[in-house]
Amino acid sequence: VQLQASGGGLVQAGDSLRLSCTASGPSFDSYTMAWFRQAPGKEREFVAGITWSGRTEDYADSVKGRFTVSRDNAKNTVNLQMNSLKPEDTGVYLCAAKGRYSGIVNWIEGYEYFGQGTQVTVSS
Repeated sequence: VQLQASGGGLVQAGDSLRLSCTASGPSFDSYTMAWFRQAPGKEREFVAGITWSGRTEDYADSVKGRFTVSRDNAKNTVNLQMNSLKPEDTGVYLCAAKGRYSGIVNWIEGYEYFGQGTQVTVSS
C-alpha cells in the first residue's frame, strides 16, 4: 500500500489543523493505521492509531482530548483532526499502516508502510 499525507501547515497556538492520509492499493480496510511525529532533535513518537474496523482508537497522552483520529474505508483515507494546537505539537507528521486485521502498537517498527511526512508548525 502507498500512503500520501497532506494537510500540514503553519498555524498559531490554539488553532486547528486536519491531516489526511490517502492510501492506494488493495485491502485498505484491513490495515491498522497510525500517525507518528518527529520534532527537530527528538525521536519519532506515536501520536494516534485506529484499527482496521475503526472501532478502536489510541492516543498518546500528550494529545488526548485534543486530537481525533478517524478513517473512511470507502475513501481509503485516515484523518487526524488536531485542535488546540500547542507549539510542542510542531513536527513532521507521517502516517503508517500495519498488518492485516491487527491491533494498534505505538512503536514505529511495528508498521510496514509509511507515507512521506507533512510539516506542522505551531507558533506561540
